[in-house]
Amino acid sequence: MTDDQVRALSDGNSIPLLGLGVWQVPDGKQTVDSVRWALELGYRHIDTAQAYGNEKGVGQGLRESGVARADVFITTKFNPNRKDPARELEGSLKRLGVDQVDLYLVHWPQGGPLRAWPGMEQAKERGLARSIGVSNYSADQLEQVLKSGTIPPVIDQVQFSAFEHRRGLVEAAEREGIVIESYSSLGTGRHLGDPRVVAIADRIGRTPAQVLLRWCVQHGIPVIPKSTHRERIEENADLFSFALSREDMAALNALDATDGTDQANERTWW
Repeated sequence: MTDDQVRALSDGNSIPLLGLGVWQVPDGKQTVDSVRWALELGYRHIDTAQAYGNEKGVGQGLRESGVARADVFITTKFNPNRKDPARELEGSLKRLGVDQVDLYLVHWPQGGPLRAWPGMEQAKERGLARSIGVSNYSADQLEQVLKSGTIPPVIDQVQFSAFEHRRGLVEAAEREGIVIESYSSLGTGRHLGDPRVVAIADRIGRTPAQVLLRWCVQHGIPVIPKSTHRERIEENADLFSFALSREDMAALNALDATDGTDQANERTWW
């Protein structure tokens, strides 16, 4: 994997800019096939979560792919409906069939942004996770973790796209050495038909999905698009053979509907 396909993290590790997300993919054959196809097609980053209920399928897909465990970056997330992050990660490792995950995230700040963090630090200290971070945390919540903890989070995974640019959150995170990672980069599909995105895609001979994912990558933001179709998984992977022009990046930047917010969510969904 080349330097332009990874992002360095503040703890000395690095994360591939492209990953496969498996949110809402049923455990079993669909998850196994999606993960195996992605790894066969060159992906080296798989993102799952305890709340998704498909960690077992992710592990099986990894084994069936034949790709060495050491070559794959695996993320899972602590379900904050549970009590102990380290204990829950032990269960995740058994389901995944691995000794360690590359990244362990607090899935959302239920019970307050600090509630789970001591257990996350314990998980890292015990070697269960190489890196730890959070998801769905605002700039203020990140600051609380940084002030209270002894190990800083390296990632904040949030809803992020050309339409949800969240400049304030990106700037606040980057000041502290925290990388913003994008989920719902395609707006769960609703952004693909936007005529402004389609016009750019048609002009440069790419798909709207490729344009939106490439926009994130050019901002240095890791993406984890979900698909259960091999051809779409392959299409989404073709992000590093082209670049968007400065003019196209500016046009996509202008689509932001959040007014440059430093919030991770427009509303609390948990």
